[in-house]
Amino acid sequence: MRKDIHPVYQKVLFHDTNADAYFLIGSTIQTKQTKEYQGQVYPYVTLDISSASHPFYTGEQRQASNEGRVASFNKRFGRFSRKA
Repeated sequence: MRKDIHPVYQKVLFHDTNADAYFLIGSTIQTKQTKEYQGQVYPYVTLDISSASHPFYTGEQRQASNEGRVASFNKRFGRFSRKA
């Protein structure tokens, strides 16, 4: 096996900001941020969504909008297409 061709594998701290959950996982991701966690300093990566906050894994249903795209468009721009 050739030397110095593989990325560095290390423990990385991932933070799901939606659920405020931390995950300590082995990864090759490179980051400039670090954070202390349980008395040690780890490379730090923030996430918008993970298994701790995704509706598929949590079973919670989140609704972003009550109306569909077409209804939203017509509500916003429908007055321009009507003939006087």
